[in-house]
Amino acid sequence: MARRSRAREEALFVEVFHHLFASVCEEMGAALMRSAFSANIKERRDFSCALFDADGQMVAQAAHLPVHLGAAPLSVAAAIERIPPASMSPGDAIALNDPYLGGTHLPDITLVSPVFLAGRSRPSFYCANRAHHADVGGAHPGSMGPNFDVHGEGVRIPPVLLVRAGEPQRDVFDLLLANMRVPEEREGDLLAQWSSNRLGERRLEALAGERGERELVLRAGELCDWTERLTRAELGRAPDGRATFSDTLETGTGPVTVHVEVVLEKDTLTCDFRGTDDQSPAPVNTTRAVVLSAVTYVLRLLLPSGTPTNGGILRCARVLTRPGSLVDARYPACVAAGNVETSQRIVDVLFGALAEILPDRVPAASAGTMSNLTFGGTLPGGGPFAYYETIAGGAGAGPYGDGAHAVQTHMTNTRNTPIEALESALPVRVTRYTIARGSGGRGLRRGGDGIERRLAFLAPSHVSLVADRHRAGAWGLAGGCPGRVGSARLARSSRKSTKLDGHFAFEVEAGTELFLTTPGGGGHGAAPRTGSGGGGKAPRRL
Repeated sequence: MARRSRAREEALFVEVFHHLFASVCEEMGAALMRSAFSANIKERRDFSCALFDADGQMVAQAAHLPVHLGAAPLSVAAAIERIPPASMSPGDAIALNDPYLGGTHLPDITLVSPVFLAGRSRPSFYCANRAHHADVGGAHPGSMGPNFDVHGEGVRIPPVLLVRAGEPQRDVFDLLLANMRVPEEREGDLLAQWSSNRLGERRLEALAGERGERELVLRAGELCDWTERLTRAELGRAPDGRATFSDTLETGTGPVTVHVEVVLEKDTLTCDFRGTDDQSPAPVNTTRAVVLSAVTYVLRLLLPSGTPTNGGILRCARVLTRPGSLVDARYPACVAAGNVETSQRIVDVLFGALAEILPDRVPAASAGTMSNLTFGGTLPGGGPFAYYETIAGGAGAGPYGDGAHAVQTHMTNTRNTPIEALESALPVRVTRYTIARGSGGRGLRRGGDGIERRLAFLAPSHVSLVADRHRAGAWGLAGGCPGRVGSARLARSSRKSTKLDGHFAFEVEAGTELFLTTPGGGGHGAAPRTGSGGGGKAPRRL
């Protein structure tokens, strides 16, 4: 009886520290949001914060963006490898975005700060945050348009000390900002990231003052071990099985296929992506970090509510990728859309395969795209501007309910930019913004509807779109119909509108209007005989 009581007490302690660590990350995020300059960070909240132990294992995270958080451990590992802990000092902040050195795509800049507790000579923890900057240079404003290689996508930042011992490195700032549009905004966002990590350091120092550095370190390790046990127990309750699934991405150079073989055996999930196509000349390639992020996300969805999200989850998975493929790209492949588009398709194929093994737990495909819109140019009064946003779509219906309308799904978790904030800061007017009614796939449970968005440009602008599912809709499950495809049209002044592909970049004159419709989610269950779902076709099931 005494042993059981002690076990309950230990579990309670772990749960308490789960929330203590997570609260540090949430407060870091609040500070970053309040301090940022750009609408993309302060309004859309396109950022993520997490806490890591001395070995670079993620201990806790805030409820931010899955695509950021699952990939962040490789960024922290790269920072530790490039700048050894023995050479770090209190007040340091390491910046990086290089996709081949722990990053994902160039607009996502990660800041890693060591935390020295109890006067120790080496870090006890690391605070890290990742924020999507509206522009990091390159050929296109917003750093998201089509390019020949990664060099056209913006400035690459290997792990480098942006702040040393509490002093911003002016030469490093100057070098980076000279390669970015709207440098004042970029500098403000970088300093906001630094302030976020500084707040995390202070909160950990306060916790160490109350509990002691030794207990913080001990509980962090126990928390990850506990999460591993919870994950293995959940996988162990599921039936063993093997399934394969493929789906395609639309690119300006032709479709490419993401393929996975999933094996669920005992308490381990194996995800084999080695059958995926070779890396593409289009910017849809991604790094292994994003694959790990998607697998972590899907595993987390299978776990009970309240399960901590940390490095213990991925201990229960084997992830196999092939170097030089679409999902394990090698230099100098373009990767701008891999983080935002290919990450969504990786989730889709994982769900498609798991639906064969766990049919009562997996939803139909969601919009499957973040519908990335960027535009920039020169303000009427002078000075550059650059803007980036992702546009919501429809969620896939599941075994127990309809899909949600007009939401960011799966690997993204950003918010909408308020029209007032957009129009007050940029030469653009929003002339229509509504739900694309009826775009979700029909079925016993209906897919969520996408969005209709119309923008009028008030000044000459360079506009880019990276979007998917404009040719094949989000697939349904169990007899559900696919969702309706997305679309893009351009109307120059009073002339007739022109249909566009999902990937484009070009100059527009003042008065031009852009009409965007995002895809609906797939339906679930046999569709009523009175109608059919939206357009599109089901992907190849092997």
